[in-house]
Amino acid sequence: MNITAAQAYVDHLGRPLVAVTGMGVITSLGQGLDDNWAALTAGTSGIHAITRFPTDGLSTRISGTVDFIDLPVANPVERSFAMARETTVEALAQAGLSGAFNGPLFLAAPPIEPEWSARFALADRSGPPQAANDAYNRFLAAMRVRPDPAFHEASLFGAISERLADRFGTRGLPVTLSTACASGATAIQLGVEAIRQGRTDRALTVATDGSVSAEALIRFALLSALSTQNDPPEKASKPFTKDRDGFVIAEGAATLVLESLEAAVSRGARIYGILKGCGEKADLFHRTRSSPDGGPAIATIRAALADAGISEGEIGYINAHGTSTPENDKMEYLSMSTVFGEGLANIPVSSNKSMIGHTLTAAGAVEAVFSLKTMASGTLPPTINYVNPDPAIVLDVVPNVKRDARVTAVLSNSFGFGGQNASLVMTAEPA
Repeated sequence: MNITAAQAYVDHLGRPLVAVTGMGVITSLGQGLDDNWAALTAGTSGIHAITRFPTDGLSTRISGTVDFIDLPVANPVERSFAMARETTVEALAQAGLSGAFNGPLFLAAPPIEPEWSARFALADRSGPPQAANDAYNRFLAAMRVRPDPAFHEASLFGAISERLADRFGTRGLPVTLSTACASGATAIQLGVEAIRQGRTDRALTVATDGSVSAEALIRFALLSALSTQNDPPEKASKPFTKDRDGFVIAEGAATLVLESLEAAVSRGARIYGILKGCGEKADLFHRTRSSPDGGPAIATIRAALADAGISEGEIGYINAHGTSTPENDKMEYLSMSTVFGEGLANIPVSSNKSMIGHTLTAAGAVEAVFSLKTMASGTLPPTINYVNPDPAIVLDVVPNVKRDARVTAVLSNSFGFGGQNASLVMTAEPA
């Protein structure tokens, strides 16, 4: 991006423009932005059979787990921290920053707890045997009376941000948040707002999720949210198709270094894109389901466009939430068609989740990284497994094969359980 001194560093409301100067990512496709982008644009799937734990008797036996790097197997907090650490190392290196970060940290992390095997192990060491159905109370009692700082830290998802803050020298109290599947986008929004408000020139936004476990599969299966099309695994995630039957749970992490455009230019940083607009709205319809009329999602997209100060016609690509669940895909199409009208037919809309699965807490940030890369590379990633289109969802999903296209403005949607909706508008240039 070429920025001259004469160009304004503020947006249409007089707020500092927010630039992305560094990115890092890990998904089931690989570690690092280059490997992920090569696989994503090649239409490669990272979905595979689960080998980390037994899946006998489970209706879903596939996932997008990160199994190719050395991660702690038994503890989701440790896995989430390790991935967040690695993506942050990559992002800071890309941003050309070393030493203490000297800016706030906003972390999206899953609200995870120790797995039951760890709870039983600790409880069994805490005193005389008790009734098996009292295991959780025994676990809590053991945590209160038995000194085990390492285990206690490993059981608290809030400890992830504290450890990242110590490792990278961020400033102030780190913020940990969890807004379901919108979390990654929410973390980015908090970083954008901190810079816009003049509280900092720089923010570190991280989203991570290493929570795939047997317990997680059972919980989501009870909600009928997961795909049960286990064979072959790479064909299970099929957003916007007629035979979609649920999402594929996955792991991953992403880090974005945000800076005011003026500060980034003054130090000669490379600009990968501009975080132009953020929108969020709550949905009170149901604890997990989105409102079928798409009202909150519609309001979220419109809020992001208004915040960015751009019109619907300026969006050249939409990175869809696209989970592959029957209801969510239908609701997202309704929301997009309402906002963009007939113009939606001319906007490519694809879902990264067709290849990486649903990285839950990390999804909004992972997909923001891929959205920025879409603009920088001039390549639209495909939606794979698009063989049997849903006639009620008429979209250009960039079916099965990548496409070359120059895009200067992207909308990325994140619609989460519990009514958490967030959208981001990113542009290639400040204006």
